[in-house]
Amino acid sequence: MAECVRLDSRTSSHTMDKSITLPPDEIFRNLENAKRFAIDIGESLTKLAYYSTVQHKVAKVRSFDHATKEDASDELYEISEQEEVTARLHFIKFENAYIETCLDFIKDHLVNTETKVIKATGGGAHKFRELIERKLGLKVDKEDEMTCLIKGCNFVLRNIPHEAFVYAKHADSEFRFQTTQPDIFPYLLVNIGSGVSIIKVESEDKFERVGGSSIGGGTFWGLGALLTKTKRFDELLQLASKGQHTSVDMLVKDIYGGSHGSLGLTGDLIASSFGKSATADQEFSKEDLAKSLLHMISNDIGQLACLYAKLHKLSRVYFGGFFIRGHPVTMHTITYSINFFTKGEVQALFLRHEGYLGAIGAFLKGAEEDNPNQYSWGENYAGSSGLMSVSPDMNPMQRARSGTFDMLEMDRLERQLVNLPLLRDPSSYIPDTMDLTEDALAREYWLYCFEEALDGVVKRAVASQPDMPEAAERAEKFRQKYRHKLQTLRHQPFAYGSLTVRSLLDTREHCLNEFNFPDPYSKIKQKENDIALKYYQKAVKSLEELSWEERQFALVRGVLAGNVFDWGAKAVSDVLESDPEFGFEEAKRQLEERPWLIDSYDQWLERLKGPPHKCALFFVDNSGVDIILGVIPFVRELLSRGTEVVLASNSGPALNDVTNGELQILTERIAAMDPVIQAGLREDRLTLVQSGSSSPCLDLSRLDKVLAMVVRERQTDLVIIEGMGRAIHTNYYAMLSCESLKMAVIKNSWLADRLGGKLFSVVFKYEVPAGKPTSQHSAAPTPS
Repeated sequence: MAECVRLDSRTSSHTMDKSITLPPDEIFRNLENAKRFAIDIGESLTKLAYYSTVQHKVAKVRSFDHATKEDASDELYEISEQEEVTARLHFIKFENAYIETCLDFIKDHLVNTETKVIKATGGGAHKFRELIERKLGLKVDKEDEMTCLIKGCNFVLRNIPHEAFVYAKHADSEFRFQTTQPDIFPYLLVNIGSGVSIIKVESEDKFERVGGSSIGGGTFWGLGALLTKTKRFDELLQLASKGQHTSVDMLVKDIYGGSHGSLGLTGDLIASSFGKSATADQEFSKEDLAKSLLHMISNDIGQLACLYAKLHKLSRVYFGGFFIRGHPVTMHTITYSINFFTKGEVQALFLRHEGYLGAIGAFLKGAEEDNPNQYSWGENYAGSSGLMSVSPDMNPMQRARSGTFDMLEMDRLERQLVNLPLLRDPSSYIPDTMDLTEDALAREYWLYCFEEALDGVVKRAVASQPDMPEAAERAEKFRQKYRHKLQTLRHQPFAYGSLTVRSLLDTREHCLNEFNFPDPYSKIKQKENDIALKYYQKAVKSLEELSWEERQFALVRGVLAGNVFDWGAKAVSDVLESDPEFGFEEAKRQLEERPWLIDSYDQWLERLKGPPHKCALFFVDNSGVDIILGVIPFVRELLSRGTEVVLASNSGPALNDVTNGELQILTERIAAMDPVIQAGLREDRLTLVQSGSSSPCLDLSRLDKVLAMVVRERQTDLVIIEGMGRAIHTNYYAMLSCESLKMAVIKNSWLADRLGGKLFSVVFKYEVPAGKPTSQHSAAPTPS
């Protein structure tokens, strides 16, 4: 949320309450590259949408041709930073009072003259049509409001994982975010504007208005104004939040002296809205009248929604419209009503970006020729203001403040993202192990942890661009932006959905990219890869000299020791900074002895005595020692057993995690000195695939579509997830339909203590789906 500075009255012909200076870097970002516009004008808020192209730096690696080099120990690859253009959607929400000033600003900063039309929707589109056309010189093309609303709702449900939430007023966390369903259809959308429209949505293009009511937000506003003489909608809700409806409403106990047992009615239920006002010889407060009115309208809408949900056998009911607008008091009354009438069978669901649905839908209608739905999109945390609290107790008039703007930015992703086909139940999959929104102690620790690490990240970012004198200035801007995000999350942990270690890491990566630091650890990765390669053949030779059983344990210890080399963990980065000689053998000595904190090694060893797996999908972690001396020897053993292997690595950089581009080069180099790896590549039994992620963590519900296709085609029956970010911060409880192996070393003292271990404790978690035999000894080859 950005505060806008007022202009001096001498510099503007506008009145003080309508004049604002708009900082383009914060609000109308990248306007000079805007190509398409859409606008949704409601009763009091305007939502603007536009598409732009964004130019930013990306890290690229290119292999040297070692055949022409005299010294085989030269650097394996070169690193470059190139300019790349990507697509971004911008959505901005502001009060109608500022529409003229905003249109002037857009006109002054709009460079692209190809845009001829602006798509418009909402009740105010007709009212402001002439103003828009005169100010921008664009033809206003009005779109059907309901169609836009549905298109926008489908878009956010499909592309924003923590879009929908349940509101629980008295819980530790008011907002309980829901897992995005693989199939978002069918659902019921209850849009509460002036009246109520109830729409059944069955697919992207199939929906119908199945019902509605004239008693809606306009009824609450109109009757409320008559009863309280309060004209502003937000002030009316403010009054309601302080009122006691029981002084105005007649309750069951007022009639029967208590509950009505035979009908199953408790004494506190409302028997008659405003029932006491007919007989009581007293004046009622504005607050109590507003509260009674709010309950009456909400209960009526709630019951109507429940009846339609039951009639059409729908369990997902989303509520939106200006009556909702993120107000806790309306969300609470709607939730209570739905719970009562369905006895908890149906949940009232609300949307984080509910206010943007019409603008998003109008934009999509205008962009149909580009087919935006063929891509996956991701929220850019660096440019989005997030869901803000409007709790009356926290800030009574926050929603009504002048000069306040909300922003949402969505980046088009290079890869189309889908579920991992091997998730046992995609609808119940939750990637994150710990929800910091609900765990106050953990939240405070991790926010402190990320703030403490900020100096080191800034230092690393500057060091990654030694030839760019302005890098220090950009790094300082990154520091300020990310620190501001952390402060926002400290006060409003629900701003971007469920707050998790993953979302904190991803927000940091987004902010780094925003200031053109695409890969701060590129030089470190390059150096560590070069060093580790020199020891590869020696490591393989020592493994081959062991007996079969000794080798299996040594391979596992190798993966675990390699996983210690994680620059994202302060306990490790401090060691690596102070002791450059810290190596593979030293890391092995740091590991705890068996039994490990989580120890399924015996079961894994027993399984290896059985037949080989058909195909193993391995989600890899760090560059250097981890991938070269830990993971590749483990993969080599699987290949030797007759198991095909798919190595899934990040599409883009994050910390010192190996990227797909780097892994391609590393694997080719290793194949040149290892016939097992060479044969695996040649025979297509070893495949390298992008995960679709640029995060240190792993969301198995948002993976590259190509990876999902490979998993199906290869009939994958083993998934291996390595590393603290992928196997502990995320996926610790993930249930798969095939065998899985999760391996990690805990490199954070607080987390180790929370899990009942200590620093460098080991998690080795081998899981087999219920009902699946772990091995078939009768078919087992004799281990050599």
